[in-house]
Amino acid sequence: MNIKVDNVPLWEKSNLTIDEAAVYFNIGTKKLRAMTESESCPYVLWIGNKRLIKRKEFEEYLRKTYSI
Repeated sequence: MNIKVDNVPLWEKSNLTIDEAAVYFNIGTKKLRAMTESESCPYVLWIGNKRLIKRKEFEEYLRKTYSI
């Protein structure tokens, strides 16, 4: 079975892992984990125990926020 993996650039992904978001937004992984602890967080997508950052929603959140 051949599996082809396409490497999609971070700026084209709709959802980012914590590590990808840390690189993309230049925010530490510990800070991102703390910011996404709440299950009602509007820019996090939970898949079981795995959390993904909704890139566009998080960009909008950062645009409106003075400091984190």
